[in-house]
Amino acid sequence: MSSEILTIKELAEYLKLTEKTAYRLAAEGKLPGFKVGGSWRFKSEDVDAWIEEQKDKE
Repeated sequence: MSSEILTIKELAEYLKLTEKTAYRLAAEGKLPGFKVGGSWRFKSEDVDAWIEEQKDKE
């Protein structure tokens, strides 16, 4: 298992967003994440794939 799991704080830092914005986007289903015990988590490979999809939309 080589996929790293990111917290909301780590994701926000990675995407250069505030934690509040990252949380809002995740809650709206706009970021690929899942909840574990009420806390958001994100697979780094899913986030990277999401970034590529966003680039393709432009």
